[in-house]
Amino acid sequence: MSERRLIYIIDDERDICDIVSRELGAYGFDVETFLTGAQLKKALSVRSPDLCIVDLGLPDMDGIELVKSLCEQANMGVVILSGRDSITDRVLGLELGADDYIVKPFIPRELIARVNSLFRRLKKNAHENDTSVIKIAQFAGWRYDPSTLTLSGGLSGDNDAGEGAEFSSAEHELLMLLLHSPRKILSRDQLLGERVSPFDRSIDVRMSRVRKKIESNPKHPTLIKTVYGVGYILTADVEWI
Repeated sequence: MSERRLIYIIDDERDICDIVSRELGAYGFDVETFLTGAQLKKALSVRSPDLCIVDLGLPDMDGIELVKSLCEQANMGVVILSGRDSITDRVLGLELGADDYIVKPFIPRELIARVNSLFRRLKKNAHENDTSVIKIAQFAGWRYDPSTLTLSGGLSGDNDAGEGAEFSSAEHELLMLLLHSPRKILSRDQLLGERVSPFDRSIDVRMSRVRKKIESNPKHPTLIKTVYGVGYILTADVEWI
């Protein structure tokens, strides 16, 4: 039997914690719930989960800051579950590296579908990162190592990322799709993959973050170009070594 996934739920509404915990438990996940950010941080010092589902309206700390700190930890998915439904909050959450953003009120079955979709993507990434088969991508002077999610070398100029830039799991997923299909136009549907979120803006936000790390001038990209009305294309050749 495969190891059960561990999910942490952080929400100051106990009823929400109970609903989400019950639904996830019914689908075979191990779940722990927390009402404050402090409780979560204490638990993280003991054991890291496979996924954190985070409410932004916490009583003891800024939920956005918590999401930012969680997204900086490797091998952990982050899903925002919030009553804040403004475009600004959604874009900010995704820019910080969250894998998905779900607005309350929500349909529990949809939450399960998104969680399962996220874990399928993480499993695929883990397979790609298997050190026994891993290869490093070279393109336009850059070297990208999927096993460490790090970028090195690259362009001179005003690019602040430069040597040793690190990618989040969501940025890695997007870059790998481009690296495996150089000089081919990829539609937004292809880039979304199994994501069930209808929030198409998420791809544009993630693409913007990737561009900031590989483009000499992200406002006028030359490596990842937008094909308006269609999708995106990586304009460089890629060599796997």
